[in-house]
Formats: sequence, C-alpha cells, structure tokens
Amino acid sequence: MELLRQHIKQGEVYRRSDLEYYSTAIDRHLAQLTKDGTLVKLNQGLYYAPKQSKFGTVPPDDHIIVERFLKDDNFLIISPNMFNALGLGLTQLYNSSWVYNHKRKGEVEFNNRKFEFRLKTAFPKNITKEYLLVELLNNLDRLAEDNTQLIDKLKKNILNYNSDLLMKATQQYGIGETKQTLKKLLRSILKKDL
Repeated sequence: MELLRQHIKQGEVYRRSDLEYYSTAIDRHLAQLTKDGTLVKLNQGLYYAPKQSKFGTVPPDDHIIVERFLKDDNFLIISPNMFNALGLGLTQLYNSSWVYNHKRKGEVEFNNRKFEFRLKTAFPKNITKEYLLVELLNNLDRLAEDNTQLIDKLKKNILNYNSDLLMKATQQYGIGETKQTLKKLLRSILKKDL
C-alpha cells in the first residue's frame, strides 16, 4: 500500500491500469484510498488525486480527464457555453461539454459533469472564433436559442470575423446547411462592398 501511495501525486488523474503495478491487491487498495480521500473515483477505472488550494479542493482538469479516459491526446473539447463569447447575444448556460475525437461516442459523466463524446473525422488543434462560429451553426438544432434571431444578429456581426479564416473553417468543418448559410451571408456582405 505504501508503494502505491508514493506513486500518487496530487492533481493527477489515473487509470486503474496506471496504478496496478504498485499494488498486489489493487482493487482493495483503491477502495481504501477512495474511502480515506486520497483518491476520488471519477468513473469506472478512473481516479483523481485531489489537490488542495486555500479555497478548497481543486477540480481535475477536463483535458487531463479526457486524455486519460481516451488514452490519447487527439481530441478537442468544446463547451456550448463558449458560443456566448461570440458577441451574438447568446446567454444560455449548459452543463455539458462535447469531446470531438476518433475513438468513442456516447455520454460519460466525470466528477458530476457530462461529456458527450462525438466521433468526428476532422477538428482543429486550437479553437478560433471562426471555427467556433462554424460549430455554433453546425449545432443550431441542439441549442436553446432562437435560430432566426441568431442569424439576424450574425448578419450584423459577420464583419467581426476574418472572412478568409471563416471560409476555410466552413469548408473544413461545416455541415451542408452551415456552408449554405455562411455562403449567403458572405455573398450579401461582398455585394454591399462593391
């Protein structure tokens, strides 16, 4: 048990398989460590060693949780709450994140938060506001917003986006309806500039 304790660092997320090399009775030891608060069970076979700050327990980093869960770092986490920063008057708050990846799909809960794993053929390494706008339009039917008002606000704010980056993101990541919507908006803006 002491060998196992020595290899647990605060703030880290572990799979059961990461720790089994340091214990002769891993399931019993994990149960004891969970009971005494050394570890917190996030999900089946996934544990967090809580880190303390002056404000209390620091929650585990979403990126680390997902990386340990997938055993892979090729994914992108999007929260629908990010859409609120696009300047389109969105105000809804969501208790879920979407994980775009190549391995898993379905909903999983970690630390009382929902993560919806979605299989995607392509997604960028970094999130730009242009990519975020494309994802907003890709997911309009899943959001609790008035689509008509949203498109009207987008017409007024489309010049706040880099049109070249927006077209590139649309071509790479947009679904058919998103491509059509943005083509119409960009064409109407370009006609006014002529």
